[in-house]
Amino acid sequence: MTINRRVPIVALVGRANVGKSSLFNAILKRREAIVAREAGTTRDSISAKANFDGQEFWIVDTAGIKNPDDEFEASIQSQIIQASDSADIVLVIVEADVALNEEDRKVASLALKSRKPVILVVNKIDKTTADAIYEFNRLGIKEIVPISVTQSTGITNLLSTITKNIDKVPITKEAERLKIALLGRPNVGKSSLFNTILNKQQALVAARAGTTRDVNRGVVKYNGQEIEIMDTAGIRRPGRIEKGIEQFSVLRSLAAIEQADICFLLIDAMEPNVDLDQRIAGMVKEAGRGLILIVSKWDTLSERENFSYDDFLKQIGGEYEFVYWAPLIVTSSISGQNVTKLFELSSKIKQARDMKIQTKTLNAWLGRAVRDHPPAGLKNRSPKLNYIVQEDDNPIPAFKIFGSQTAYIHWSYRRYLERRMREEFDFFGNPIQLWFIEKHIAHKHGSRPVIQSGDPK
Repeated sequence: MTINRRVPIVALVGRANVGKSSLFNAILKRREAIVAREAGTTRDSISAKANFDGQEFWIVDTAGIKNPDDEFEASIQSQIIQASDSADIVLVIVEADVALNEEDRKVASLALKSRKPVILVVNKIDKTTADAIYEFNRLGIKEIVPISVTQSTGITNLLSTITKNIDKVPITKEAERLKIALLGRPNVGKSSLFNTILNKQQALVAARAGTTRDVNRGVVKYNGQEIEIMDTAGIRRPGRIEKGIEQFSVLRSLAAIEQADICFLLIDAMEPNVDLDQRIAGMVKEAGRGLILIVSKWDTLSERENFSYDDFLKQIGGEYEFVYWAPLIVTSSISGQNVTKLFELSSKIKQARDMKIQTKTLNAWLGRAVRDHPPAGLKNRSPKLNYIVQEDDNPIPAFKIFGSQTAYIHWSYRRYLERRMREEFDFFGNPIQLWFIEKHIAHKHGSRPVIQSGDPK
């Protein structure tokens, strides 16, 4: 059995124009969502990883709920249901200066039915009296946190409440299976590949985008290793909403990423350079999962005249240089081309993921890397790197480098060390986490160390 220590997912839900996107930005301390006065501005779930007091969590901003009689708004309501179902913690956002209405009650009811920890966030508390908050007890949510995003009040208390509830998220024990998630935009061929891998019809396949509503699962064996394949709903491109088709939530795919050891990102051969595909790859990297880039529907492209295989792969490699360590492969679910190769690559990624390096070997490597290229400082401060250790109980390749003046290490030096490390040790198909820590800062497992030179990219 293995212990599931995935990063919890926190979803922001509520009717339109209550301040979800503004709160999302305040939590991240940067603008990631569109903020406007017009109700219903946010049409897509937007996610990013947050960190408070050493505790990591994903924060997901969802679209607001409006009239369910409207087909488009009904899809937004469905998105809130998905959020409540897939998230580990649900934040219900309401306005302090607006009387409770049926929409607020409906959102709260949906959140409570999930049986997940629910926090009621009363925004715009600066626009009313302190006693007004008691009205919201009628929603039945026990934990209530008043805030004002515009006045920057209550945010720290909210973050503290979130991390307190993260401790209530169950740590599950799971079978010793290698878990693989199929990711990508709608209609890119995930379900077809899923069926080809399992060699039977377990997922509905259709020519219409939006067929897969939930995560379909199947188990296969390869060289004695049980492998669980998860076929996820496609992630819709921002702004793309077609009548009659459900607006897919990033949240379900994000949950699948957190459950997976390795992710297969399918890229349509006919439309290979899409920003959203790169965004998904970034989510996988930030989650610390293994990654294989798969060009699907390969047979439709290879038949073209004057087609250059090498030029095509070189072009894609350039678009995904930020995950240069991920193998790139072409497949066809129709012919079965390279499907078996996916298992070979996955096995190699797992071996690299499980590799443990002796501290003595690591420090010898660090000494050579620093000697060949010492870290440059800023403001007359010279960083010194003293020693490196690998986190033994971390499920991904993660290393703590202790030293002094590490806050002045440039991001390019981190990249240099990562490339040198990959030359020395084969972390095939896996991201690497490098944490630079001042020697005097203690760190115990369970809390992210204080990073002195920015989050690993």
